[in-house]
Amino acid sequence: MTAPTPKNIHYHKKARELELIYEDGQSHRLSVEYLRVFSPSAEVRGHGADTAVLQVGKKDVGLKDITPVGRYAIKLSFDDGHDSGLYSWAYLFELIIRRERNWADYLRRLEEAGASREPLGIEIKQL
Repeated sequence: MTAPTPKNIHYHKKARELELIYEDGQSHRLSVEYLRVFSPSAEVRGHGADTAVLQVGKKDVGLKDITPVGRYAIKLSFDDGHDSGLYSWAYLFELIIRRERNWADYLRRLEEAGASREPLGIEIKQL
C-alpha cells in the first residue's frame, strides 16, 4: 500500500501539533513532541535498534520551520535545535497508524530509564 500524500499541512502553534489533511477529508494531528522523539534522523534512531537515543525533556518542544522536500517528504526544524531527518509521507503515515503503540513504548522506556518528558532541570511531582 502506498502512503497517502497530505493535501495540506497546518502547524497549530499553541497546541504544538502538526495537522496532516488528506484528499479523502481525513485529518490527523501529531504532537510536535511525538514527532521530535520519533525523528527519523540517525541522531535519534541511531544505526540500528540497539543504538537509538532515548529523547528526554521534549514535552514543550515546538517547531521553527517546515520545509517541503520534493514531492515525498518534509523537513522539520524544532526549536530545540534539532533539524536533521526527513519525514517522508510513508513515515508520517506510519507514525499516525502506530501512534498509540509508539507512545506507550516511549513512556515505558522513559520510566525504565528514570527519565522524564519534562524539560531538563524541571521536575514535577504529584502529591
